[in-house]
Parts: sequence; C-alpha cells; structure tokens
Amino acid sequence: MRKIVAVKRVIFDAFGHFNYDDGWSMASHLAISALMALFPFLIFATTLASFLGAQAFADTAVHLVFDTWPQQIAAPIAREVVNVLTVQRTDLLTYGVVLAAFFASNGIEALRTSLNRAYRVVETRSFVYRRLQSLAFVLIATIGFVVISVLLVFAPILARLAQANFEWIEPYMGTITLWRFVIASTVIVLGLIAVHFWLPDGKRRFTAIVPGILFTLVAWLIGSTAFATYLDHFSSYVTTYAGLASIMIAVVFLYIVSAIFILGGELNAAITRYLDARARVGTLSVKE
Repeated sequence: MRKIVAVKRVIFDAFGHFNYDDGWSMASHLAISALMALFPFLIFATTLASFLGAQAFADTAVHLVFDTWPQQIAAPIAREVVNVLTVQRTDLLTYGVVLAAFFASNGIEALRTSLNRAYRVVETRSFVYRRLQSLAFVLIATIGFVVISVLLVFAPILARLAQANFEWIEPYMGTITLWRFVIASTVIVLGLIAVHFWLPDGKRRFTAIVPGILFTLVAWLIGSTAFATYLDHFSSYVTTYAGLASIMIAVVFLYIVSAIFILGGELNAAITRYLDARARVGTLSVKE
C-alpha cells in the first residue's frame, strides 16, 4: 500500500511540475527545434563522412534516424532526406557546412533548456561553454554514425566469420531489419543517457536518470504505435494538408516524442524530490 501511495505521489508530482514548467509549450519548441536541426545535422554528418571516405553513410544515417519511427511517418521524410544527402558536396570547410553544424547544435540547446526546466536547475555555465558542448555532441554523434556506417560495410565479412564459428547464430543472420532496429535503439539509449547526464546544469547520479530513460523508451514505443494506428484508421492529414501532410505528421509525431522526453526528466526530478523528502523525514525521526 505504501509503495502505491509513493508511486501516485511521484506521478502526480511529475505531471504537476510538467504543467507548471510549461511542458506543453516546451514540447512544441523542442519538436520544431528537432525538425530544424535534423537536416543540418545530416548534411554536416554526410559531408564529414564523405571527407573521411564513408561513402555509404547517407543510407546508414537514414536507417539510424528513421528505423525507430513508425513507417507511415518515416517513409516520406526519409525519401526527402535521401534526396538531400545524395547531392554531391565538397565544401566541408566552407561556411555552409559550418552553419549546418551550428543549426544542428540548436537542437541540442533545445534539449538542454527542456531538461534544465525539468530538473529545476538554473544554468550557470557560460554561453561559449554550452555552445561548444552542443557542437561536441553533434560531432560525437556524427563520428558515431560514421563508425557504424563503416562497420556495416564489413558486416557481410563479420557475418561469414560468425557463421563459421557459431552455427547456432545462422538463423538470426538474415534479419537485417532487426539488426538495424537494434542498432538504432542502442543509439537512442546511449543518446538519452548522454543528454540527461551532461546537458542539464549540475551533477546527477546514473541511477537518478535511469527511471526517466526507461519511461521515455516505453512511452515512445506506446506513443508511436498509437499515433501510427491513428494515422492508419482515423487520420485526415492528407486531405487537410495535401502536399504538406508529411511535414505536419512529422511535427505532430516529434511533438508527442518531445512531450514524453520532457516528462522523463520531470519523472527523474520527482523521484529525487520524493527520496530527499523521505531522507529528511528519516533524519528528523532519528534525532527525535
């Protein structure tokens, strides 16, 4: 019974602070920022990958970004992304690509603002430090995507070696879609850990961010599945928005994802407040 009361208290606290912190408005800001940062990030990453010799990067990047999206949402956006990324670019060090990296980092800054509000911390680090950190996140994500792209080139060789040494693995080697989904999901998990751990001001223990990350992953799965079902059976986006339907669908999807992400941060903060309150009560009881 006590655990049920504690869970209710944490949930109500998280949702209450979500509303108080303008969570719905912040979700809108984060969704638009994410959409505006997506193309610049992929352009920057593809240009850098081409410079490093990873020519197959565009296809890999599209899979890593969109394989965890519902097919109805991902397919039209992914086609446009491929069209953009397959344009030949040789201007790695020109202003265009530098600006692409800068605009991509704006998406990181939107994540930072959302988490600072959720964790109820005041940003004390300088603008230069924050911007350099955001650019570092973009660069690290790009390098990670490039490494995965290179590894996928060698995947057939690794698969043959695995089959030669481990016969039991053979039935699983043909499920390329599954492996892509696993890789994309791993990237998301590592990204969530990184942004919760390093982006907001202050320090947090790893155990303090795990509940919000788990909530985010489960809620994203449920939310994306429900939205995909809605698009299949009830949606009128195509008739309402015509050629803009795919963009509107992506914006609504990113809005749902953003709200869930912010709620994950609010949940972590609510759990921390509850545990701190319990600790204070315990300390007072001992003193008495």
